Amino acid sequence: MHSTAAEPERAFLVGVERTRGRDGHDESRSLDELELLAETAGAEVVGRTMQRLESPHPATYVGKGKLEEIKSRRTTEDYTMVLFDDELSPAQQGNLERALDVKVLDRTAMILDIFAVRARTREGRLQVELAQTEYLLPRLKGQWSHLERLGGRSGTPGAIGVRGPGETQIETDRRLVRRRITKLKDEIEGVRKQRSLYRRRREREGVPVVALVGYTNAGKSTLMRALSRDADVFVQNQLFATLDPLTRRIQLDELHPALLTDTVGFIAKLPTQLVAAFRATLEELADATVLLHVVDITHPDAARQSQTVEDTLGDLGLADKPRVTALNKVDALADAEGRPPRSLDEIAAFQEALAANVPGAVLLSAEKRWGLESLRAALVAVVDRERAGRSAVAEGPD
Repeated sequence: MHSTAAEPERAFLVGVERTRGRDGHDESRSLDELELLAETAGAEVVGRTMQRLESPHPATYVGKGKLEEIKSRRTTEDYTMVLFDDELSPAQQGNLERALDVKVLDRTAMILDIFAVRARTREGRLQVELAQTEYLLPRLKGQWSHLERLGGRSGTPGAIGVRGPGETQIETDRRLVRRRITKLKDEIEGVRKQRSLYRRRREREGVPVVALVGYTNAGKSTLMRALSRDADVFVQNQLFATLDPLTRRIQLDELHPALLTDTVGFIAKLPTQLVAAFRATLEELADATVLLHVVDITHPDAARQSQTVEDTLGDLGLADKPRVTALNKVDALADAEGRPPRSLDEIAAFQEALAANVPGAVLLSAEKRWGLESLRAALVAVVDRERAGRSAVAEGPD
């Protein structure tokens, strides 16, 4: 009996290591992350290559020699798709597909594909479709490039073989896509207004809001389950396991109820289309009382991941938002003999070093529920400080 399951795409990864302007950036780790993205989307990674350049080639991302190498490796790796680690321009993508004669995708398309699969709510699906559609619009011409080639002189207006239907179809497609973008934006604006009304109602109730932020797969959903004692919170060890925002009422202590909101995880080279499309969701962060930044302390690139989150928050105008940093997954920190700790007490030396380098951070294992009381206490301190500040502003000078 033959299996009817489709064979997975076989992906070959390509990255450019910039020789200037990216101090401290390890492109090999970026390709590792791209591999995780590809696997999350259901592809099998069969090979990779990287080229050192001052900046990506404007026409083909990589140089001519590297392009020939990628083409030749199809005979050994038997790839069905080439995946590039930066967002390609429409021209680059078209040039690469013609040169390689195979499907070409970039990091942005891969992230959008994962988001499309993971979106569960109507709001999430609307936001993902908007991001995908805006990404598609400038690439529509490539869908009709075969008609241009029939004309003999690509880009010549009215060339023989492409007059009429071809040109008309391109314009029709663009008009339909633009119309769809307008409709999606209108629907998302309705969602945004509903969220705004909901936030105003929460403000009148005076319940503080704690918003979880962090790099994808840092353990935010596991922490939400631990703090809310909600077994229904979806937890999975995958990139972007949580996409749709989720809010739960929690108790920080006897006197401090709060609302805990989980939002989509951040990632390096986050597509600008996604940030724009998810504005309605990300506004939850702007109205939060405090941001709870969750960091996977065991990740070899934890510092860069943490900085990516801080940079994204800065881009959203939230650099000065009060926050608490939780260094998660400390249960996986091994000692010199490779033994994991049995409690927080066994990593006291790490705590002392941490206090000197990351003041105010809380050590945590959301999985083991270690450090939750310290985390709640840190959140209460920030909430009380914010309330005191607002009261002082409201009362004004004597």
